[in-house]
Amino acid sequence: MHCNQYEAQYSRRDFLSRTSLGLGATALASLLGPRSVFADDPDKNQGVLGGTHFPPKVKRVIYLFQSGGPSQLDLYDYKPVLKERNGEELPPSVRGEQRLTGMTAHQQSFPLTGSHFNFNQHGKTGAWFSDQVPHISSIGDDICMIRSMYTEAINHDPAITFFQTGSQLPGRPSIGSWISYGLGSDNENLPSFSVLLSRSHWNGGQPLYSRLWGNGFLPSLHQGVQFRSGKDPVLYLQNPPGIKSSSRRRMLDYLKRMHEEQESRVMDPEISSRVAQYEMAYRLQTSVPETMNINDEPDYIFDLYGDQARVPGTYAANCLLARRLVERGVKFVQLYHQGWDHHGDLPNLLGQLAGETDQPSAALITDLKQRGLLEDTLVIWGGEFGRTTYSQGKLTDSNYGRDHHPRCFTIWMAGAGIKAGTVYGKTDDFGYNIVEDPVHVHDFQATLLHLLGVDHERLTFKHQGRRYRLTDVHGELVPGIMA
Repeated sequence: MHCNQYEAQYSRRDFLSRTSLGLGATALASLLGPRSVFADDPDKNQGVLGGTHFPPKVKRVIYLFQSGGPSQLDLYDYKPVLKERNGEELPPSVRGEQRLTGMTAHQQSFPLTGSHFNFNQHGKTGAWFSDQVPHISSIGDDICMIRSMYTEAINHDPAITFFQTGSQLPGRPSIGSWISYGLGSDNENLPSFSVLLSRSHWNGGQPLYSRLWGNGFLPSLHQGVQFRSGKDPVLYLQNPPGIKSSSRRRMLDYLKRMHEEQESRVMDPEISSRVAQYEMAYRLQTSVPETMNINDEPDYIFDLYGDQARVPGTYAANCLLARRLVERGVKFVQLYHQGWDHHGDLPNLLGQLAGETDQPSAALITDLKQRGLLEDTLVIWGGEFGRTTYSQGKLTDSNYGRDHHPRCFTIWMAGAGIKAGTVYGKTDDFGYNIVEDPVHVHDFQATLLHLLGVDHERLTFKHQGRRYRLTDVHGELVPGIMA
């Protein structure tokens, strides 16, 4: 009878959950680390690493992701051979056995396509820039251009997912979530990982999914928080009509006590994440309106970023908001701009996209620099892959398109930890293959974490019996771009 009463009161699961020396607690500790299990304050801002592996050169990151795949051949990778041989067939020896998308795989002709835009050299290094990016070219001495990026992904969704999560398959944590999980936050009133979206007025582009800034299998506290233009910058943040802030505070206090009692019984770390999210939402009610209100910015700042900076939701306005966010201690700001997928009418559409993004991108660097923030802020500009040297569809004197090309493309970086005024990597005369210093997506991710003071091989999370990391089982540092 006594044994039956014991079994009714304490199941095997209860025993393993409630005893701090039980196998359940031990397994949980090995999975999450001692800070996650035994932390006395679930709302602490320190990450699971408890610090960095080595002194960081970067404190915060702004990632200007150009969704759709900007044409490097029309912006940054000057190839006069393409103009000289415009209309000729791409040599089979250059193309090799590389994979093509279904949009051009069955073309009968692959005519080489020179850019319709003019290129000139700028800065002390004499780097080549298209005339479509006059403002970015004016800060050429501040940026490091990588012309030898490559990826295995050839279609948009897996390619973007690969850049943001380290895997072409959905379900992994995003870069910002890994950074938030590892390093925590530098502020108490804003999320450590913020997301801003904008789209071209001329070409809406490929869809973006919230899993790109999701936490995957990491605690939900580390997912990116999307800031929107309009009345409610963060959804479901404001109190319902009739609910005062003091009432909200009392409700959260009671809710926290209930969750803490539940956590003491079941030891589910997601409960702590939920409490921390509630508390963050409460603080965001004050901090978000102040951050999003750009009316206090002086006129010279709007002149710097361009007229569109006054229009909420535009790329220019989001670049200005990105500066305001990092200025307030946000560690990772992810800005997505849609519309770069130019399979046709490229001379017209690319010109429009460059017009939307050139001045604000350069203004962000200048603005950070004049405030002393560029010294410890890293800015990244680039898309998920590049474009082909041949025309998709018919090539005419006034029009052409370019298909996806993952084997070589260009991104640029500026700010902390980067060799300013440098060009890294080189493609062949046709812009089809890398001939010097290739940089894989995992190499880029490993280097980004390194600049933040994190060893990419040591920031891991055990999930379903395996330890995962952003760079999977790959990734090499790229010392040639680091200061």
